Amino acid sequence: MAWEEWERLKSQAAERQSAHMRLNQLAPDGGGGSGGGSGSGELVAHQDDLGAVGHEARILYDDIRAGADIAGAGAGKDGASSTAQAAGALKSRGFETGGALERTVEVWTSQVTSVLQACAHISDHLDYSKKRHSEDDAEIGTVLRASDGSAVSVSKLNEYFK
Repeated sequence: MAWEEWERLKSQAAERQSAHMRLNQLAPDGGGGSGGGSGSGELVAHQDDLGAVGHEARILYDDIRAGADIAGAGAGKDGASSTAQAAGALKSRGFETGGALERTVEVWTSQVTSVLQACAHISDHLDYSKKRHSEDDAEIGTVLRASDGSAVSVSKLNEYFK
């Protein structure tokens, strides 16, 4: 590798690192970037947003599960997938391709399973978060009532933060 090429690669790596650092921090004006946040630097998530993301994760899960050729999908008489059957047939006839194809099926199945688990985790977690925040809001609304059932005044609420 020529010295000039080494210096060019180092410079490109430094530029990528600098760009990553700029993306990883709050905009100089205090805004939340393209999200149009409140400017406080705080994460704001609305229940509708949580529900929508959870719903999309569930749709993705269902689509991947239906479309991916994982164990049992496209199964033949013995329950093995057609790709696994082909791998077995090639391997039994001494073709090294059979072993490689078998390994590919294993890796593919593992990767699809990982993606499915991630989608399910996201969906379940966001559904749980949405439900839990609703329960928290209801509890806070109940606790923050005066003895006559009216809303607590702002000045009384302010005392909680001192």
